[in-house]
Amino acid sequence: MKPVGLQTLRSRWFVVFIHLCLWVMIYLAAAGIGGKTPEFHETDSFSAPAQSPAPVARLEQLFAPDVWSKWPAQSNATSAFYTRHFLPAAPLPPTVRKFELTYQGFYQSGDNPKQTMIRLGDSYLVTPVGGRVISNLFVADATMQMLTLTNPAAKTNILALNQKKEVEVPLAATELTNLGGSK
Repeated sequence: MKPVGLQTLRSRWFVVFIHLCLWVMIYLAAAGIGGKTPEFHETDSFSAPAQSPAPVARLEQLFAPDVWSKWPAQSNATSAFYTRHFLPAAPLPPTVRKFELTYQGFYQSGDNPKQTMIRLGDSYLVTPVGGRVISNLFVADATMQMLTLTNPAAKTNILALNQKKEVEVPLAATELTNLGGSK
């Protein structure tokens, strides 16, 4: 035997009843018996009035003759579409400098901290763990096989024992002004 709920849903009388109810609801909606729509007013705005997005005070600078580039004096140009607008900018000075570093090992005597031996190009540098190697590059850790270097931005470099490695070091603002676009 079928359940009573399923039997009711499949009943022809139930379908006719639902169909008639839908037609009555459509009639009521079309006749407007359900009520009236709310009245909308244009003066009920609570937001601030829109401001002009164009800066009118600087508008005269847009059409000033000294802003626009001059047309080249030659009349027989190679192209009718000549423009000076897309000229490449001057190259920027480098912001990093590369150094060749070689980890030579470390030594420790008594209660003193580890002293690392690093070859920087052609010169040798002896610095303790935590000491400065180059501008903002510091020794973080030294083991028998590896040296870990870090900078304040937490970028680490790992140097293997007796193997050259090229390390990029960001230039400080004072070094950038001293370069002055050279190199």
